Amino acid sequence: MKTSISLLALALATSACAEDVLFSKRMSKRFIDDDGNYNISFFHVNDVHAHLDEFSSSGGDCDDPTEGCYGGYARIKHTVDGLREEHPDNLWLNAGDEFQGTLFYSYYKGEKIAEALNTLEFDAMTLGNHEWDGGDEELGEFLQNLTFPVVSCNVKSEYTGLNKTIKNYQIFEEHNLAVIGVTTDTTPSISSVGEKTTFLDPIEEVQKSVWDIRNSTNITRIVALTHIGYDVDQELAAKTEGLSLIIGGHSHTLLGDMDDAEGDYPTIVEDINGDEVFIVTAYRWGEYLGYIDVTFDEDGKALAYHGAPIHMDNSTEMDTALNKTIKGWRGPFEKFAAVVVGNTNVELDQTICQDGDCLLGQVMADAMYEYRLEQADDDDKPDFAFINSGGVRATINEGNITRGEVLTSFPFGNAIVELTYTGSELTKIFEGAVAGINLSNEEEITSWFQISKTLNITYNPDNKNGSKIISITVDGEALKDDQEYRMITLDFLAGGGDNFLETTTDFITLDTQDEVLIQYLEDNNPLDVKLEKRVVTTDKQTADNSSSEDSSEDSSDDSSDDSSDDSSDDSSDSSSGGDDGSAASIAKVSLFATLVGTTIALALM
Repeated sequence: MKTSISLLALALATSACAEDVLFSKRMSKRFIDDDGNYNISFFHVNDVHAHLDEFSSSGGDCDDPTEGCYGGYARIKHTVDGLREEHPDNLWLNAGDEFQGTLFYSYYKGEKIAEALNTLEFDAMTLGNHEWDGGDEELGEFLQNLTFPVVSCNVKSEYTGLNKTIKNYQIFEEHNLAVIGVTTDTTPSISSVGEKTTFLDPIEEVQKSVWDIRNSTNITRIVALTHIGYDVDQELAAKTEGLSLIIGGHSHTLLGDMDDAEGDYPTIVEDINGDEVFIVTAYRWGEYLGYIDVTFDEDGKALAYHGAPIHMDNSTEMDTALNKTIKGWRGPFEKFAAVVVGNTNVELDQTICQDGDCLLGQVMADAMYEYRLEQADDDDKPDFAFINSGGVRATINEGNITRGEVLTSFPFGNAIVELTYTGSELTKIFEGAVAGINLSNEEEITSWFQISKTLNITYNPDNKNGSKIISITVDGEALKDDQEYRMITLDFLAGGGDNFLETTTDFITLDTQDEVLIQYLEDNNPLDVKLEKRVVTTDKQTADNSSSEDSSEDSSDDSSDDSSDDSSDDSSDSSSGGDDGSAASIAKVSLFATLVGTTIALALM
């Protein structure tokens, strides 16, 4: 890192206890040193997904605090209020996806979320793709109830509620700093965006905003507040100039020194001019509060940092007033949510759904298949069910299953539909699905997928796109190109969601996904299932006509990890953005190493 030696030398020289001065005193107080270097603290969250209240490790309600409770805006508010007093120069930022994920949204929509966010007094927020789950008009009403700026430079809309509230960036004169917002341009394919709203290229629009800020103001410090995903954040840093810090969301990426972290906090990437850009994000659901101090030089470039994500667990105090308010909001929906609809002998895991086969995804696909099978005559029986992994939102724990847990795991209200495809059309669809690229429009597919027990897919991830599929079987028989097959799926996917299928409106909606699962749980109570190999990899080079049993023997033990995410939405969401695999090549420099090097340099002076 290009850390200012003079800045650190000054800090170290002013006390016999160098580390204490650098971190506990100097870096936590407002200052502009003799070289014009300025320190400011950033606190941030992303992808809270309506988890206003504390939650269990699975993402559901926290019913047993002894097993661990996490997050909740009462904990976050208490922590941020304390940090803001300790660090007078600060910004408190929200990287989007407040909507969708718990009954706080399902029941109240944006009303209580807006009230909670206003209470937390954010300085600015960008928009996530899920903010459009209720459409543009609902989002517009939500935005007009907020008391702080909303920024997203690549969202352009003719809806009054949006174009009056969304800005490209926000200037903070007291910090000589600008915050540019940006939202994933995959939003139209994974949410309910209206015809009058468009999403421009995130990287191009951020760069334009940087230039606009320079041309119209004296601002030198520029930060991006993004909802585009960790991998795209790194691409944004590498392909632009002028940014010093990117605070991100969308991909639910854990950064830090935890065992399961996916990268450093911050991750450091050089821009097109060779200047370093710090990238941070704070996992998901409010389980972590992001916190980083950044020291800027007089040109607005980042010189040094200090900070790490703060875990919001049982040991974290709550803001009493906000906690009481949030608990009160639960009243109207708790009785409805508490109804037990089934029981499971095993945990129905969601955490690996974007990496391959997952148990909760398989249960949902089987439930959809069985639902349609019971309705069908002998001549119109369904062949298989197919869903996006991004729509599977939270693990269901072993034991009793409540309606609230079902709605938390499948919160979108999607309806079941039936579509008919030929075998050759299905081969093309699944070729795209395993490659992450729709072969009809050559656009990115933004989620992995889950299938029912009647379908088996074997593919070679090392083959070129269009030739990855080795075998597809339905009920143990090889797919026939000219034969028609009935696919049970969701109206979201039929309408082009996540870009798996060509958009169609030629379908009839049936029951909603949550009601279908509840009926399945009642019919299979208690549920006793295990994870099956349904989408598997092989090293075979060419397609064959083997049965599902044969193909499984030739396949690897693990389900595919060749999905386009992370994610949510989204993405989980339906899901998150694609992974270009560039992270491994990015040099990461630790603060500890920098300090050691600086100390040695000072000793030699």
